[in-house]
Amino acid sequence: MKKLILSVAILTCGMSTFALCNNMTPNAEITITMNEEFKEISLDKLPEAVIKAVKKDFATATISKAYVNSSEQYKLLITVEKSESTFYIDKDGNWLEEDSIKG
Repeated sequence: MKKLILSVAILTCGMSTFALCNNMTPNAEITITMNEEFKEISLDKLPEAVIKAVKKDFATATISKAYVNSSEQYKLLITVEKSESTFYIDKDGNWLEEDSIKG
């Protein structure tokens, strides 16, 4: 009788583990935006307003690479204190959010 009760208890525990849902959903949403319409340009072709905006807001920064799209919006790779970041700016020196870039 003890073996029967022990067997039933083991089977019940074993079957209950299959009933548990293990649906784990990620907490963070990952969004990848590809802006393939940008073409690389040389740094000397950047408008003066863009260069002034970078110097004003990032005094110790250097522009590593520059890209432009058909709407004259610029994608800049800027190095600040050994860390490289991507920024977007228009031809008048106004900073842009990545999702406001025109195709």
